[in-house]
Parts: sequence; structure tokens; C-alpha cells
Amino acid sequence: MSNAYFQVPVAENEPVLGYAPGSSEREELQEAIAELKSKQIDAPMIIGGKEVRTGNTVSMHPPHEIAHNLGYFHMGDKTHVSQAIQAALEARKQWANTPWQDRAAIFLKAAELLAGPFRAKMNAATMLCQSKNAFQAEIDAACEMIDFFRFNVQYMTEIYAEQPESAPGIWNRLEYRPLEGFIFAITPFNFTSIAANLCAAPAMMGNVVVWKPADSQIYSAQVIMELFKEAGLPDGVINIVYCDGPEAGEVVFNHPDFAGLHFTGSTAVFKNLWKTIGTNIDKYKTYPRIVGETGGKDFIIAHKSANAKEVATAIVRGAFEFQGQKCSAASRAYIPSNIADEVLAQVKKDVNSFKVGSPEDFSNFVNAVIDERAFDKIASFIEYTKTRDDAEFICGGNYDKSKGYFIDPVVVKTTNSHFRTMCEEIFGPFITIYVYDAEDFEGALETLDKTSEYALTGAIFSKDRYAVGVATKMLENAAGNFYINDKPTGAVVGQQPFGGARASGTNDKAGAAMNLLRWVSARTIKETFVPPTNYRYPFLG
Repeated sequence: MSNAYFQVPVAENEPVLGYAPGSSEREELQEAIAELKSKQIDAPMIIGGKEVRTGNTVSMHPPHEIAHNLGYFHMGDKTHVSQAIQAALEARKQWANTPWQDRAAIFLKAAELLAGPFRAKMNAATMLCQSKNAFQAEIDAACEMIDFFRFNVQYMTEIYAEQPESAPGIWNRLEYRPLEGFIFAITPFNFTSIAANLCAAPAMMGNVVVWKPADSQIYSAQVIMELFKEAGLPDGVINIVYCDGPEAGEVVFNHPDFAGLHFTGSTAVFKNLWKTIGTNIDKYKTYPRIVGETGGKDFIIAHKSANAKEVATAIVRGAFEFQGQKCSAASRAYIPSNIADEVLAQVKKDVNSFKVGSPEDFSNFVNAVIDERAFDKIASFIEYTKTRDDAEFICGGNYDKSKGYFIDPVVVKTTNSHFRTMCEEIFGPFITIYVYDAEDFEGALETLDKTSEYALTGAIFSKDRYAVGVATKMLENAAGNFYINDKPTGAVVGQQPFGGARASGTNDKAGAAMNLLRWVSARTIKETFVPPTNYRYPFLG
């Protein structure tokens, strides 16, 4: 029983290590990569704390070196999903009643373990499994995950501290209960930190979770589960299953104890899940919480007053870091005619200086896309563009999957503001640039706002403060994360809560208290100290 008000450590963002030549962190990371590559792992599902192997194994390969085998994971089926739900509900009996400070301690410990002994392994696994370079792995798999754990603990205490006023003779209280049932977390390949946070955030608030990671992220997901176990997370609180999505959904979305979905992935899949939940609404004990972050067609727009080199750098970094496989990656740009030539020349110069290859070579800026399916989709956009007379290649157009899924970064200039690659999500190293009349800034803003169904991230570059104000107002619904004179990627937990609306999701802002609020159900308690003994009110006298 708690007999004191506990203050958690003040959350601070984890410093990003540089991995410069000769640094100790670079040497440690290279050793961790070599260690992981030297062996094949056998990755079981983890249900109720027990390792579950089916013998139906699937091999795992680095996207940049498809001939190398990292190991195997065990594919499950509907029975394993049912077992995971049962294990979660059994664990809930104790976990939901665990004091908040004990839950906080587990995730604070996880943050410290990741900042120290787990850092190199988590980054190495992410580099090998998802083909991220050292810097991209560091800001994701280490720093952002640490930040999620630390800041969510702080937000949790702030939520619990929010209490109602009490009138004389009355004590009003609010308690924030975990949801009645289990949470289903579906996580993407592209961010190891997102995969961890989508299951950890509900768990921190006292919920239990069934977690289905993307097949292409299972290698680093195993390290996340190791981290949770080492931090002291009780068995069954988070259960990880590997199985076909529709097969898992058939069990989860028909279960009466389904209480919430925490999702990051494609818009089409999310819409389908929402429809399924709606169809099955009469089967559930309570209305499930649905939280999703989905697609993006993220933009950069420059005003005629913008600095051309600043715009070019934002395009290059925003579009091509992690091969454009970020929900926030710049995928379309609107450049005014007065600086267009300078911007395009600088972009071309920068892109042509890229080295493309394995992340194990720290001099490579661009690595492989995640798998053959993604490779083929991006290649199809390249081939389509080659057939059109209203678009031209500034850079790129070549691709090769003989050794790994490598696509040279693509920059296309179009004369059609609604060209296909200005509208559709590609999720790869591909940006399309439209040059607009420098004197028609508001017209360009209107076109931008109406071109895409998405509204995740976007950026405005301008030295004219009035122009910034116009863009901020006209694009108020076009991006959940809006950047002024910066690239539209790189949100930091505690600084820029992340999420968007329209077809980009429910905008419940990962890395903010508002996300944690979705995983609790408040109960108001009113206690009257001296109850009345006569029903009559004064007006009856």
C-alpha cells in the first residue's frame, strides 16, 4: 500500500550519440553487429511468459543482404492468438491492481537498460533487420524508445494528479482505471520505438496487451521483449504473436473482452479494421478504443522569400533518410518559380553525392528498402513515371534487387500538380516536385491542401512572417505536425507530439498525455461525509 506521494524523475530527452570514427559507441555497435550476424536466432512467440514454438518457421534476412540468414521465427495461428488473449486476461487480475509507482519503475528501468547495456544490441538488430544506418537506428531504436518510456511515466503521473474540485462536506475523486479487457497492438516495420510504444503505453496504464508486430520487424521485436523481461515486466502483460493478420483479427475482433486497438500501419488496413470493429460492436462488453496512425503524403512548400539551400536540404533529408520509409517523410514539394532552378540544382548535387549500400558501412547514407513487396511497388511508380510526358527525372530511376532491395533515390519534377506521385503514398525514396508561379502562393497552398487525402506532416519555408501566417492558417487541417523552416520529419517525444488526421489517423499523438488517456476509463467517486437525514429542501418551508 502506498503511504506517500511519489515524484518520478523529471523526464529528459536521451542524448543522441554521434558514432563518429574512433568513438567508443561506434566500436561497440560494430561489435554488436558482428555478434548478431555470426549466429542465427530461433525466435519464438511469447505467451504468458512462455516461449512458444510451432515448427512452422520463416527465415529472416537483412533487406540489404538477402542471401544472409539472421534466423527464423515461429509462425502461429488462431489458437495462439486465443492463448495470448487468455494469458493477457489472466495477467490482468494482478497487473490492473499493481500500484502505479511499480508500473512506473518497470518502464523507467527499461529506459535505463536501453540507455546502457541494451543500446548497442537494439541498434544493431534494427540496422540488420530494417536496414537503418547507425544514426537512424540511434534516434529510433535507442533515443526515441527511451524517451517514450521516460516521458510516458511523467505523463501518467500528471494524469493521475488531475482531480476535481470538492465542495464543503464532500470529497470528489477521479480514478483512472485500465480498460476492461485487453488491448490489441499492431505495429509497423519502420520504427522499433513505435513497435515498443504501441504495446508499452497501454501496459503502463495498467492494461494487458496482445502484440502482433510486422513480420519484417520480428528480429528487433525479440530484443524489445528481452528488454521488457529484464526490466521486470510480469509474464502475460505483453504477449507477442506471429501470425497472419486476418487470422489474428478473426479471433481478436470477435472476442467479448476486446477493449482497444493501438495501430500503426496502412490507411486501407486501418479502415478495414474499423469497419470490422463496428460490425462486431454488439459482441463487446464495452465500446473499444480505436487509436491509429496511418499513411501520409507529406509536403514541403516554399515561399518566394525562402532560402534555396535551406529548402534543398530539407527536401534531401526529409525525403531520403531511412529511404523515405517514414510516415512523416517528405513525398511532395511545391517550389516557387523564382528559386526553383537553384533548389533543384542543389538537390541534384546532394543526391548524387549519396552513397547507397549496407548500413554496416557507416559511410552509406541510403540503405535498402524493407522487402521485395515494397521494392516492387516503388519500382512500379518509377516505371510509370518513365512513360509520362508531364514529368521528368532529376535524379534516380535505377533499382536492383539482386543482392538487396536497393533503389537509387528518385527526384521527379512535374508540370502537373495532380500527377500520380504527387497524390499517392509511395513509402520509399521518391519525391515529386511541382514548380508554381512565385506570385501565386495562396493558389499553391489551396492546391496542396486539396491534392491528398492525408494530413500527417508538412513544412513551410519562408522568411516572410506574413506568408508563414497565411500558410499556417490555410493548411491548419493539412498536417497534424506542421514545421516552420524545418523538414517535416524528426518529431521528438516531449517536444513535438506526433500524429495526424484525415486519412492519416486519429491524431492521438504518440508521446503525449492525450495518447495515454485513451487507455484509461475514468471513474468519479463522490464521498459525502455527513449525509442528510431529511428529504425536505428549504424552498418547501
